[in-house]
Amino acid sequence: MNLLEILSCNCVKAPLLATDKRGVINELVDVLAAAGRVADTDALKEAVWTREQTRTTGIGHGLAIPHGKCPGMTSLAMAIGKPAEPMDFEAIDGQPVSLVVLLASPPDRTSDHIQALARISRLMTMDAFRDSMYNAESAERIWELLEQEETAR
Repeated sequence: MNLLEILSCNCVKAPLLATDKRGVINELVDVLAAAGRVADTDALKEAVWTREQTRTTGIGHGLAIPHGKCPGMTSLAMAIGKPAEPMDFEAIDGQPVSLVVLLASPPDRTSDHIQALARISRLMTMDAFRDSMYNAESAERIWELLEQEETAR
């Protein structure tokens, strides 16, 4: 899966204003809503937060991938946010999070949802790419880095 199919440049925000986990999730859902990618923001916020409470999506190495499935979604959508400062996301490695990638999908797109999660994870295992993303100073730079990586395939 190419992440540029589910992410647009106006769905990247840096820095995020929120400083806690729930606030970041809400802020990123609002980013998707502002881009016209979400019909029912409250339902998506609740779906992602409910998923987050079952087990943290702070997967380690400074990355969190909160995600949820919501009937109001007609297609997969992704938003990326960079906290102003690394923040606690209750990550499995106990380290603060420097980048949050929110993924939202319709309930009937499980395969695409899993493929998107896998692609994000694969990209972020590349040390140089991950470091560049974490050091990016703007939403535009985060978009450029992702665009370069996805079009190089």
